[in-house]
Amino acid sequence: MTTPLFRDDAYLRTCEAKVTGINERGGILLDRSVFYATGGGQPGDCGYLELDDGNRIDIATTVFDDDRTTIVHVPNAGQAVPPEGSIVTAHIDWPRRYRLMRMHTALHLLSVALPFPVTGGQIGDTEGRLDFDMGTETIDKDTLLEALNNLAGRDHTVTSEWITDAELEANPGLVKTMSVKPPKGSGKVRLVRIGSDIDLQPCGGTHVSRTSEIGELALGKIENKGKQNRRVRIRLVD
Repeated sequence: MTTPLFRDDAYLRTCEAKVTGINERGGILLDRSVFYATGGGQPGDCGYLELDDGNRIDIATTVFDDDRTTIVHVPNAGQAVPPEGSIVTAHIDWPRRYRLMRMHTALHLLSVALPFPVTGGQIGDTEGRLDFDMGTETIDKDTLLEALNNLAGRDHTVTSEWITDAELEANPGLVKTMSVKPPKGSGKVRLVRIGSDIDLQPCGGTHVSRTSEIGELALGKIENKGKQNRRVRIRLVD
């Protein structure tokens, strides 16, 4: 099991960790990590592990092992791996992670501006998308963009809290995503709250602490995906 330090503090960029093993595919396992593992539409972090002798191992991506509690740091091909028990310093690619944090929070706001069931989504470091089950509803691009930037610019706080699996089952309306179900089975589920009453939904991803950090947003391509689904892309202007 890996302690996911990013879950309590998404702004941590580095940490010291112990190598607990190397899996059968050459992935590096640590006792704790600042690297976010791929999940919920958010890609895993990249970066590097710094060894005691100053050498480094570049990490191409980060994923969960089959047990969903162990984080696997996938090195670039052809690199040596550190011995089990050694101490390393983990460094994430912070500029990329911060853009992903901004985009992830912006997509939560998109689900507020378009209050329809979400059928899919993807978070990128410059562009992200959500798919909505909208029926015959249409989208006014100017109105949507104004609503998004107003929500972001109001400097709402972004916080997290935990509820039990039973509490989530008693409040199914908290789940907006039809394609990605919140992980259950551990007894508790993490919620991300924006403002006091802007948005509240299950999410294990990394977010900025205030919506003003998102910056200005622009709309990308809006597509019809089937008779009822609309795919809406948004971009970070900078």
